[in-house]
Amino acid sequence: MGTLGRSMVGKDVDKLIELLNKALADEWLAYYQYWIGAKVAKGPMRGAVTVELEEHATEELGHALMLVERILQLGGDPLLTPQAWYDMTNCGYEAPEDPYVEALLEQNIKGEQCAIEVYRKLVEFTKDKDPVTYEMALQIMTDEIMHEEDLQALEEDIQLMRERK
Repeated sequence: MGTLGRSMVGKDVDKLIELLNKALADEWLAYYQYWIGAKVAKGPMRGAVTVELEEHATEELGHALMLVERILQLGGDPLLTPQAWYDMTNCGYEAPEDPYVEALLEQNIKGEQCAIEVYRKLVEFTKDKDPVTYEMALQIMTDEIMHEEDLQALEEDIQLMRERK
């Protein structure tokens, strides 16, 4: 990264890189949780749930790419191992041991709610200090809010389907 761009962030650049790496850990774990959940899903509306999980997995991978690029622009080193993801995660990883669609939706809604909070904090941390990271964090937070809404809509559809029987 150029010296002026880095200096805009100020003395908090190392803390920002740490926060970005923690978010990167979350994105990689979310990617895998969505991806594997889509593969093992069972139950009502499995097709719709699988499509949604696969779409979200792709978007989480895109978020990871954005974070890595920003970490590198700031002169930092991105996390290099899956073990580092576990060590640095904010939101953790919940294996889809119960492949029933409602359990998967519940797990992933919880993950999205955690992600929204992570990016809300990143938005606050970078506001008026780092417009590049601020805009990126705001965009990712917007995506995570949409993910939560998508998953809750599927959850609601399954509930409505049950009530109509």
